[in-house]
Amino acid sequence: MNVIRNIPNAITCGNLLCGSISVVKIFNGSWETAVYFIWGGLILDFLDGFAARSLKVHSRTGKELDSLADMVTFGLVPGLIAFQLISTKTPLQWLPYLGFLITIFSALRLAKFNVDELQSDVFIGLPTPANTLFISSLIFINADWLPLLTILLLVIVFSYLLVAPIEMIALKFKHFKWKGNEDRYLIIIIAIVSILVLQKIALPLVIVAYICLSIAKKVFFSKSKAQ
Repeated sequence: MNVIRNIPNAITCGNLLCGSISVVKIFNGSWETAVYFIWGGLILDFLDGFAARSLKVHSRTGKELDSLADMVTFGLVPGLIAFQLISTKTPLQWLPYLGFLITIFSALRLAKFNVDELQSDVFIGLPTPANTLFISSLIFINADWLPLLTILLLVIVFSYLLVAPIEMIALKFKHFKWKGNEDRYLIIIIAIVSILVLQKIALPLVIVAYICLSIAKKVFFSKSKAQ
């Protein structure tokens, strides 16, 4: 067995483990701990792709394994969080299940990504990790600030964004020079400054800024090309 070839797959399995632990923590009511494991999964999801590119060990198995791991950490887990958030706001037993729209549309997003060869430099639709970061960060906002209607609207809007035909900036670094990565570094700078100032509650704002910057880049870039 080639150990080096399996390093990215091992990192991907770490992502899957983080997602599985998050599920357990959500059921146990340890929401903040669940979010920390989601963040661990996010880091490992970035590292497995980076390791595969650096070691030049891409494989179909690794691609499929990555999607399966993402389906847990960035599909099932945010659906469970949405389910729990809705259940705290309503006595209706059926309504919280709308939270699993996030899970369903995450599956559609991941399936489309696997068969789409156009998503190497950009993403089409909101990436599942970004969506999960937004949904999970709602836990750090005072629950009284989030009316039931707001939560339901967020679930519907972000479910749509997962599969929307909107180009999103891909945070994939082929190199770390400024030129060619200006938009990626801008997002990172916004994220760092926002978190330093607002701490955890900045996370949803960072994702909204990422969506807005992606749309703005597409609009202005298209205009400049047309001219």
